[in-house]
Amino acid sequence: MENWLGYRWLAARYGISVVQAPPVDSRVGPTRRSILDNQATHEIYPAVMRPDDSLAAHLTFALKHEGVHLEFLSRLFSRAPEAEIAAWVNDERTGQYARRAGFLWEWLRGRELKGVASVTAGNYVEAIDPEMYLVSRTPGNNTRWRVRDNLPGTREFCPMVRRTPQVRAAEKYDCSAELHSLEAEYGPDILLRSAVWLTVKESRASFLIEHEEDKKGRVKRFARVMEQHCGNLPKPLDRETLAELQRDVIGDKSTLSRFGLRKSPVFVGEAASYREIVHYLAPHWKELGGMLKGMEAVIERTKGASPIVRAAVVSFGFVYIHPLADGNGRIHRFLINDILRRDGAVPRPFILPVSATITDNAQGRAQYDGVLEYFSKPFMAGYKESYEFSQAARKYEDGVTSNFVFAAYDDALAAWRYPDLTRHAEYLADLIEKTIRLEMRKEADQLRSWDKARAAVKEIIEGPNADIDRIIRSIKENTGRISNKLVREFPVLSGDAIAKRILKAIAAAFPDEALVKD
Repeated sequence: MENWLGYRWLAARYGISVVQAPPVDSRVGPTRRSILDNQATHEIYPAVMRPDDSLAAHLTFALKHEGVHLEFLSRLFSRAPEAEIAAWVNDERTGQYARRAGFLWEWLRGRELKGVASVTAGNYVEAIDPEMYLVSRTPGNNTRWRVRDNLPGTREFCPMVRRTPQVRAAEKYDCSAELHSLEAEYGPDILLRSAVWLTVKESRASFLIEHEEDKKGRVKRFARVMEQHCGNLPKPLDRETLAELQRDVIGDKSTLSRFGLRKSPVFVGEAASYREIVHYLAPHWKELGGMLKGMEAVIERTKGASPIVRAAVVSFGFVYIHPLADGNGRIHRFLINDILRRDGAVPRPFILPVSATITDNAQGRAQYDGVLEYFSKPFMAGYKESYEFSQAARKYEDGVTSNFVFAAYDDALAAWRYPDLTRHAEYLADLIEKTIRLEMRKEADQLRSWDKARAAVKEIIEGPNADIDRIIRSIKENTGRISNKLVREFPVLSGDAIAKRILKAIAAAFPDEALVKD
């Protein structure tokens, strides 16, 4: 403990364990240097930088050099003596770090710090550094502490995003400009026609993630939800709106007795060897209303910030809250496009088929699972002894029958309320870039090649587009061969010369596919 500084010193002194470790840790060493790894930045300071062995000194060091970590501070302020905090801020009434600490104590605890009068002098300081974090674009002044409240959310839900180099790159990425570039390359007609198929493709891929890709009715239903509701709902996280979205997504034939916010425990897992494996478990249902209102506040307070970062915060925040008994994953992915559309980053009628990019290959699925596990894996590691499946199942108010019991809802609340979603913003930016550059381009290429094939076949035989398309589709599915079934349907293909010309024309239109050319 004697060599740790800041948050690590405080963790050792007060016995604090967090789900997501602070991204920076500090200790005393022989020379000043920084060590970067995939998980954190390790700062080493000379002994002269060592603070006094006190809460005030090390918390000042943490706020100054390591940033604001809301989960840690929430746990610290519930354990450290209130009188000790009060004594510090009374001693340093105009100090910016003492004022920030006092403000954050009251903000996180939801009540006034006892024995401390309001600060009456000094310039206003910002609660968090806008150069380091996603912040509110409409901050409010807290007159008691002379602190500008620019936190992106509320006490009930306030995700944090650090403005890493990757996040800053995401902030500069212009989805609309990239789509305009595609339009210039392929023409508005092809790009608009591709929009229809991309909506269906996104729906199909979203169900593939849920292992329900064969449910054609559900795929069409979700595609209709994407087309009708993306960017059109005044408040997508409103209770009634969520209930309607859930009904539209999963359908009236659901086993649920009611739609809307769950009133029962929920976990994400799988059955293996006759037992349940829990990958993630969600907050208590009594917290859902406040957490969703907090997320609504995030949407309002960060208007004007990067659409990609906002989409990451809202969509991944939603999936970790998991407010519904069923349909959370699909609405999570719906919210990505909803925020992008709402912010004008993706104009109508386009839907970015991000789910198709996720499911395109094993690596894409592993990356998606990995970013979800960035929060869920340490969460489950911290609470693996706190849940069980009891012998007797209970039927809850929303009609769900469950024997799942979690004993640490209150302790885990700080982690659920204040997740660090930096990695999620970085991931979504990369996913969107790949979707536009690869997935949408692939679909536009297909349409352009199809138009070329149709025109070439029509130079050889006459027929309506539907018949010509049927011929092209069959030949592609049979890797460049004309099936007997197709000849029976279209006798004109029985002629050897005509057949060869059609095969050659289709092969030329799709040069990247393994179609027979001779």
